[in-house]
Parts: sequence; structure tokens; C-alpha cells
Amino acid sequence: MSKSSLEAVIKEKGNIVRVLRDSKLGIYVYPVVAAEFSNWRDEQRAWRDSAVLFDQSHHMDELIVEGPDAARFLESLAINSFANFGLNRAKHFVPVSPEGYVIGDMIIFREREDKFILVGRAPTANWLKYNASLGKYDIKVTHDPRSPSRPDGKEVKRVHYRFQIQGPDAPKIFEKMNGGPIPEIKFFHVEWINVAGRKVQALRHGMAGAPGLEIWGPYAEKDEIRAAIFKAAEEAGVALWPVGSRAYATNTLESGWIPSPLPAIYTGDELKPYREWLGADSYEATGSIGGSYVSDDIRDYYLSPYELGYGIYIKFDHDFVGRAALEKMKAEKEKKPQRKKVTFEWNAEDVMKVVASAFVPGQPHAKWIDFPLSNYASSSFDKVMHGDKLVGLSMFNGYSYNERCMLSLGVVDADIKEGDVLTLIWGEPDGGTGKTSTEKHIQAEIRVRVSPTPYASEARENYAESWRTKQHG
Repeated sequence: MSKSSLEAVIKEKGNIVRVLRDSKLGIYVYPVVAAEFSNWRDEQRAWRDSAVLFDQSHHMDELIVEGPDAARFLESLAINSFANFGLNRAKHFVPVSPEGYVIGDMIIFREREDKFILVGRAPTANWLKYNASLGKYDIKVTHDPRSPSRPDGKEVKRVHYRFQIQGPDAPKIFEKMNGGPIPEIKFFHVEWINVAGRKVQALRHGMAGAPGLEIWGPYAEKDEIRAAIFKAAEEAGVALWPVGSRAYATNTLESGWIPSPLPAIYTGDELKPYREWLGADSYEATGSIGGSYVSDDIRDYYLSPYELGYGIYIKFDHDFVGRAALEKMKAEKEKKPQRKKVTFEWNAEDVMKVVASAFVPGQPHAKWIDFPLSNYASSSFDKVMHGDKLVGLSMFNGYSYNERCMLSLGVVDADIKEGDVLTLIWGEPDGGTGKTSTEKHIQAEIRVRVSPTPYASEARENYAESWRTKQHG
């Protein structure tokens, strides 16, 4: 075992919960893209009222998996079935641990019978790279890690640029870009369209409910394609708003995807070789846990695919890591329902009291609520209480200008109903931890109303049936 591995860190430090709660990693950064192009309030508003351009070129890892065994390899690690995974399709790829808990997720595209591209956060990319390194499959894996959080003026290059254009006026832009009507593209299907005289792949997608296409191509063409998109918008008479990194991540509050569950890889003998493979500088070793919920058992932070709304993806038509555990979990769930994903709508008066506490000189104050995004850790876990009983966890927080309220995504016990008013404990016990991402503070109580997921009616009504619209609790 290397001294520089995650397993070595666990062996040296003992309880990994304390290591992650004291992480000095800082706030998660959406790199390279400007914080704001106009102001984050109008940028949020625009994905409801007109059209926006999301630059997704920098904040996600990209993994290219190709070779004769590519499909078999990927399916062996996914709860998803590949039986209906044809060319020019995309899926929400979800791997789980041998114990059935979520490691992470990525969007996977099938470009050829033997070539796939996966885009998302580091935990899934690392898990796939490790399993590829075991040499059991005839595949080639190419990893393009996300851009550095703080490039300090150095040139940044990626393999691909990635843009998403969405909003009610987006179809007018697509038609101008394409030089005529674009083909009818089904949700999570891919077609080729024209942009600046080039053939460009386009995924039918959407992140806040409105119509959207995600396009990508060689990074060297990024500026040319971006200019062509804005030119098409001008010719179509559409106000196209570029969205900065401050507003970008908040769209998920309206659409209901929890982006950063803790990867469930810190326990179990089966995963010890993986932890020995992961470096002490890996995401898994340096990421942070934050919030008012504290347990000494790292397993208490794990989430099942059922809790995250991914039950619709689970197919037992193939062998995959974690299958036996999920079969058992499914049987148990039918006897005793698991927690379910919800949106929490924060009480405005309580939020204002928390903010106001920072304006009283010489007095202890509650943890600052940043706007529009108020996440202070890689994976957040704030207690949600019903009286003195823990009934849920709040995991991703921020302000929606469109809804004029603070929202968070999380999970609650099965017997909690939509409309129930609960109490969120905001802030960490004992004044906080060793994290550098938040100041010393006292805890505060914030009333939250249990609301649907997705929260935005546009997303609930317009998404194709998926984890966003169909809950399996």
C-alpha cells in the first residue's frame, strides 16, 4: 500500500469523517468561466424568460472509453441497462458500490458501437479508470480532467468545448444556427446540426425545464462556435444571456438533481484495493463534508439510488457491481419504504434573521448564507428535524431569483408529506470545523416546507419521464 493513498490516510487518521469535515479544500469552484456576465439574477431569470448559454467546457471530467469490450466494461459498472442503448443516445450513468450505494454519476454518450464519452464529476471517472486498470477488458481509456480551479493565468485547454443553449426562445436560435428547422430530437437523443458551416453533435437536454440542446466539438473551435451562436441569436431577434459560474450551478435547484453525493467507497474489504489505488490527493481523499449533521460512521452519509430518485434506472438484466445488494435493497424497500428526494423551500423570515445576525457587532452570528449558491463543502448534510426527531437531510442549497426564495435539495423519511413544515438546522456544531470555507458561527433554525422535485413547474411538466419526473421511493 502506498503511503500516498486514500487507504493510507484512513489507516493513519482513523475516522475518515473527521478528515473530510476538517478538509482545507475550500469551496467547490466552477473554473475558468466568468463569475457573472451581467448579473446572476438576470442570468437566472433568462432561462425562464428568453434564452441562455451555459459554458460547460471546464467544470467536468471527461472520459473516453473505446475498444471491443467498451460496452461490456461500462455495463458491468452501471445500474443502467445497455439493452436499448443505441448509437446517438445518452444516458444518466450511475455506478454503485458492492453494498449498493451511489459512487457518483456521469452523462454517457454512445458515439460508436465501441466508443463512449462520459462527462461529470471525478468520483465516477476515478472508479472507471481504476476498473479499467485491472486489465480484464480490451479497452482504451482517455481521461481529460476538469480544468484547474485556479489556473492563475495559465492557458487552459480541453479536448472538447461543451455548450448548452436553453430557454423558451432557444428553438429560434437553433433554427438560425442550423440554417433551417432542426430535426425533431427526442429527449436524451443526439443528432447532427449545422453551426458555422460545421456539423456539430447536439443532445436534446434541459437543466431547468425549458427546451435545450447541448452541443460539443473540438476545443480549438470553441470561440468560433460561440460567436456563431450569438450571431444566430441576434439574427433571430432573441436576447441570449451568457450565464456565469455564480448562477450556473443554481439551475439544479429548480430541476432537482443533487450533484455531489458522497462517493460510497470508504468502507468494505472489496473496495480496499480501490482505496489503495486512489491517491492521497484525490477528490475522495481531499473532498469535504459539511453541515449540521454529524455521524462518526461514514456509512451514514451514503445514499442509495432509490433515495436519489434513480430507481427508474435500475435494471437487473445484466451483472454489475452492487447488483445483489440492490436486489436485497429493493425487497426491503417494498416492506419498508426508503427516504425520498424532495425540495425544501426555506422560510424567508428565518433566512433574513440568519443574514441579519451578521450585522450585529460583537455578537456571535449564524453561518453566512451566500447568494446565489450557499454550499460550503463538496458534500453537504444539514439536519432536517420534525420536533426532536431527525427526518431528513438537506444537501444542496441556493437562492432562486425566479422563485424569489431559498431552496435546497435533499431527502426525507417516507412518511413525510409534501407541504409539511420542518426545521433545518443551519450551521455546524461547536462553532464549525477546521474547514477554511466557512467562518466561526452559531447554529440557527430555519423553517422549511417540503416541496416537489423538480420545484419548477416548467421542469415537472416538460421533462420526459425520468428521475426528475418519476419518483421511486
